[in-house]
Amino acid sequence: MSADMVAPNVAQLPNHKVKVKKAGQRACNEKDEKGKYCGGHLKRWFYAQDAKERQCGCMEKAWGREAEVYRCENCRALYLPNPEEDKVNVAGVGQISVFGLTVPEKK
Repeated sequence: MSADMVAPNVAQLPNHKVKVKKAGQRACNEKDEKGKYCGGHLKRWFYAQDAKERQCGCMEKAWGREAEVYRCENCRALYLPNPEEDKVNVAGVGQISVFGLTVPEKK
């Protein structure tokens, strides 16, 4: 499955495109009609407090009021957390720095 396709086992909502984050993913991998990646930051979205989403209500019906959901700041695609990641973190774990953290000290 390519990076821009929706996982087949994710239930799609009528008014939203839903995907699952990859491990450590912090940017949107949605492609536009020209094939360019969106690249927007994924931010934790508290949809129960959003006025437009309260009118729609499809997310609350599907997942309840407190589900962990991330939304792209540009294209508004929704991402569910990766089931392989056990830690809830808005930004994700990112990559390990090589500036002294993983490089052995000089003797």
